[in-house]
Amino acid sequence: MIKVSNISKRIGKVQALNQLSFSADDGMITGLLGPNGAGKTTCLRTIFGLLKPDEGYAEIDGIDVDKHPVAAKQQLGLFPDPFGLYERLTPREYIRYFAALNGMSKPAASQATAEVLSKLHMEDIADRRCKGFSQGQRMKTALAQAIVHQPTNIILDEPTRGLDVMSTRVLRDLLLQLKQQGHCVLFSSHVMQEVAALCDRVIVMANGKVAAIGSPQQLCEQTGQTSLEEAFIQLIGTDEGIAA
Repeated sequence: MIKVSNISKRIGKVQALNQLSFSADDGMITGLLGPNGAGKTTCLRTIFGLLKPDEGYAEIDGIDVDKHPVAAKQQLGLFPDPFGLYERLTPREYIRYFAALNGMSKPAASQATAEVLSKLHMEDIADRRCKGFSQGQRMKTALAQAIVHQPTNIILDEPTRGLDVMSTRVLRDLLLQLKQQGHCVLFSSHVMQEVAALCDRVIVMANGKVAAIGSPQQLCEQTGQTSLEEAFIQLIGTDEGIAA
């Protein structure tokens, strides 16, 4: 479970986050939805400990990120840019390396790597160099690296950016699988179709604040709209920065 409590963060002259509070539960996919500049990425970086909040705090499974950063990060998996893989490594080598970075011994890292390769059905590409991989293969490798140390929580920042239609479908299936396994999945997006298709709960953000919280259906009912896009426009009062 991820919990954000009254977080504020100023970057330069911009108030990126302003008393932001919400929670993301285990066994659910929670989406941060907002226009460009709403504070989504700043929020995720604060949760992961890459930015220190000016006020408030974030907790991962009850662990304060600021007070116990190492313990908190052990419960988090961060989905990286799949285009940034080390192309000279095989997925097995790449994933095992990050398992070791998360504190696993060599035998434990090798075992965990084998298990995640099997879970994501990657045995056929496990020992091929990543150079020349398709988008879908890169995406699977990146996700495997994020979950190899068996974190309960997964964070993704606009995960389908740059992916083709088939790779996006693969990623959606993998995220639904993680949800079914009881993981807490939190991702940011400004793509309505993506959020409507995946999310059990949506945190609508605008100007660093929470504008509304609910399922896609609840947000539509709350605003009297028939689509999430129209509900979103009504909730934030602008259509600036929206991608359909």
